[in-house]
Amino acid sequence: MAIPNNTLLSAETYNQVFTMHGTVMMFLFAIPVVEAFGVFLLPGMLGARDLPFPRLSAYAFWAYAIGGLAFFCTLFFGLAPDGGWFMYPPLTNKVWSPGLCADFWLLGIGFIEISAIAGAVELIIGILFTRAPGMTLGRMPIFAWAMLVVGFMIVFAFPAVIAGTALLELERAYDWPFFAPERGGDPVLWQHLFWFFGHPEVYIIFLPAAGMVSMMLAALCGVKLVGRREVIWSLGLVGTLSFALWAHHMFTAGLGLLETTLVSAASMAIAIPTAVQVFAWIGTLWRGKVKFNTPTLFILGFLFIFVLGGLTGVMVAVLPFNWQAHDSYFIVAHFHYVLIGGLVFPMFAAMYYWMPLMDGHRMSEGIGTWAFGLMFVGFNVAFFPCISPGCSACRAGCIPGRVAWAGMCRTCFPAPARLCWPAAWR
Repeated sequence: MAIPNNTLLSAETYNQVFTMHGTVMMFLFAIPVVEAFGVFLLPGMLGARDLPFPRLSAYAFWAYAIGGLAFFCTLFFGLAPDGGWFMYPPLTNKVWSPGLCADFWLLGIGFIEISAIAGAVELIIGILFTRAPGMTLGRMPIFAWAMLVVGFMIVFAFPAVIAGTALLELERAYDWPFFAPERGGDPVLWQHLFWFFGHPEVYIIFLPAAGMVSMMLAALCGVKLVGRREVIWSLGLVGTLSFALWAHHMFTAGLGLLETTLVSAASMAIAIPTAVQVFAWIGTLWRGKVKFNTPTLFILGFLFIFVLGGLTGVMVAVLPFNWQAHDSYFIVAHFHYVLIGGLVFPMFAAMYYWMPLMDGHRMSEGIGTWAFGLMFVGFNVAFFPCISPGCSACRAGCIPGRVAWAGMCRTCFPAPARLCWPAAWR
């Protein structure tokens, strides 16, 4: 992607690699890692010996491990999926994706999602029924509240994508026309099913990280978390509102104006409870005396990156801007700023902070500082230039200064209108 017409990978291999990248990160990394933190940390936080159903946890793990390994093996046999991590029809029907590539994605993701639901049931029951005597819901750690909200979100959101994968596999295997418009189907139905899971999933990934940051920050600053009750309410509100903006990435799919307007309003409204959490963290930093160690650095990096990702998300919620920026590198940048900032940086902070619980030893502060610096600088160098949305007509480039106002490059912008540009632009 650094240069045009790059031949490092063939077109077929590139499609497989970027599809596997998105699929593995979203389905095989992000959800399992937040559930893993919950399974590891919650018993100690709740005063329980263990979560209530160890066999269910084992089933969820082995379903995930076996399904994930089988999914990875497709790369070595040339059978990796190549329709994008969102697998939109008609690109993934039998006409445009013959062979077994898409089938491996559909069957593998179905098993992985069942694993995630099993893990969510385990977490919900564990939080509600295995707390130590005297630990009421109001006294629960914020991370437990975050995982409780996330557990219910998984139970409600994930069946939609399981249903979608089942329908698409039936269409591919038995020629049932669920998503074929020429035979009465509708490809937008897949988008609804997928994004009813896909956009709440962003908050399923973020909320556990927010719970961990709330707990770590209070300890690192040596004060109580500012607005603890408001943060708990905001966790629930974010989880609820996330289901109202499933069409956040469907504004160019041809939906009605009323529908897109409602989803646009929900996309802006969800920034309010998210901002409550951000201001609570800033207030905690302001009141306390910060210990500058590796977890603190990753939390500060999280605040910078995630807030920028959230701001670009509010921009994408504005319909006219979305119609210009959709399918451009701006969306790629927004997506990664939210996910890397909202999960990866808090996850590294949590690993450094809670590692002594595993082996009794702290991780190296020197190596941790270098790791943070390389990650923070490298990520911003890679994705910050992409915030320039690119030309809305030819989608050219994401280099700052390449795109003029009105969202067009010099080549596509009407020549008579260039007279109002500065001399350097003409």
